[in-house]
Amino acid sequence: MVDVARWEQYELGDRLPFQAMWYTVPPGSSSPRDCHPEVELSVVISGTAWVETGETVTEVAAGSCFLLDSSEAHVIHNRSAEIPLQVFTTYWMPAEPTEAPAAAEPELEEAR
Repeated sequence: MVDVARWEQYELGDRLPFQAMWYTVPPGSSSPRDCHPEVELSVVISGTAWVETGETVTEVAAGSCFLLDSSEAHVIHNRSAEIPLQVFTTYWMPAEPTEAPAAAEPELEEAR
């Protein structure tokens, strides 16, 4: 079972532009498959995370980060037989796409 502690307990409301949580994956365990609209930036605090996204599994050591895109399905594995995996995660809703400004037409010099 993955242990999760969200920042909502600190009643920060809208004072920060993101939410955050800590979670622990016990030795030899995995998180449930997750997929959500938020972008997620995670820092491995201790242990080693094996981050599964689609067909790819990436090893992420303590002190390193991983970024999950909006709606990217993922599972976090702890392959250690002894060491709990601890991760600190920040997450936020992606910015609304904006229209790119129209490209400026190059000015043509008048023929003289």
